[in-house]
Amino acid sequence: MKNVTHSFVFLAHWPFAGSFGLNTDILATNLINLTVVVGVLIFFGKGVLKDLLDNRKQRILSTIRNSEELRRGTLEQLEKARIRLQKVELEADEYRMNGYSEIEREKANLINATSISLEQLEKSKNETLYFEKQRAMNQVRQRVFQQAVQGALGTLNSCLNTELHFRTIRANIGILGAIEWNR
Repeated sequence: MKNVTHSFVFLAHWPFAGSFGLNTDILATNLINLTVVVGVLIFFGKGVLKDLLDNRKQRILSTIRNSEELRRGTLEQLEKARIRLQKVELEADEYRMNGYSEIEREKANLINATSISLEQLEKSKNETLYFEKQRAMNQVRQRVFQQAVQGALGTLNSCLNTELHFRTIRANIGILGAIEWNR
């Protein structure tokens, strides 16, 4: 440290004019050279450095502006997307409600159609049962009538003689004649 201080003191004792010589003190000459180099760099490099810093500042500011514009655009798109989402949700709810009401309507229509079909089937069944009952009754009547006629014929054939037979025929002819006469 003493040498560095000595160098500064030595610089202060330089003669002002008259001689030009070589300074052999390395520390003093390095310090002078560094000072000169730094001074020249500051003097000449100040403009270049200022331009570089200004360019960097402008790029940073334009990047910030672009980011802000992109942010605003993104926020607008987000808001539009939210509005669209709300519309779509409302439409989905509407479709869902319409779908449920349509399902309920179809269900009611199906129940009505089924009940009508069941009523028609019940009516058809009752008619079929009625006709089958009538047919069965007619068959029973025919059998009873046939048996009665066969029984009556058997009884008549065994009890009737020719004279009674002729009288019955004449009485029936008389009844038929009276019926025709009234017409």
